[in-house]
Amino acid sequence: MTDRKRLGRSPRPRSGVSGRRGASAERPSTQLIGPDVELGRGVVIRDFVNLYGCRIGDGTRIGTFVEIQRGSRIGRNCKISSHTFICEGVTLEDNVFVGHGVTFINDRYPRATTADGALQGGDDWECLPTLVKRGASIGSGATLLCGITIGEGAIVGAGSVVTKDVAPGMIVAGNPARALRPVTARDGAVSSQKPGRGSRQGP
Repeated sequence: MTDRKRLGRSPRPRSGVSGRRGASAERPSTQLIGPDVELGRGVVIRDFVNLYGCRIGDGTRIGTFVEIQRGSRIGRNCKISSHTFICEGVTLEDNVFVGHGVTFINDRYPRATTADGALQGGDDWECLPTLVKRGASIGSGATLLCGITIGEGAIVGAGSVVTKDVAPGMIVAGNPARALRPVTARDGAVSSQKPGRGSRQGP
């Protein structure tokens, strides 16, 4: 499966140090890491990555062509594959897997301008948070709408469009994503919660 492939090799991966800010003398020119980024220990960052105002937990790996925006929180030992966009308001708990080309959304009704035709500013729209809980996996090419929670140990199939909460330990897929079945030990289950408890499953 494509999602299980390791991040592709790339020169000059960068390892972070706990509590260290993003700007440093040895930072490669192919990495745009803001001075307000907080990196944990052992973080690996590939080339052509854009990070600003976010927090990255210990041991997390970030693939090529990833952008993580201000206010995002990434837990420990996460894997974020190439070409993924993580916007403001997104929190990934520990041990979360994110496949290639995954897109998070934080504005339910996006507009370029206000009613009077002026370009929108930060006060003209509402940022709705998204939470991906411990041990969940998001397949390549998935799109996650805002204001939802992906439950602990859940799996979102590749190419899915997730519009509602996903229950802990549940596999969902499709557009819109729908519950298929619970995760089992054969699927590499990591959640101790029983499927269907704690949050709504997919639509």
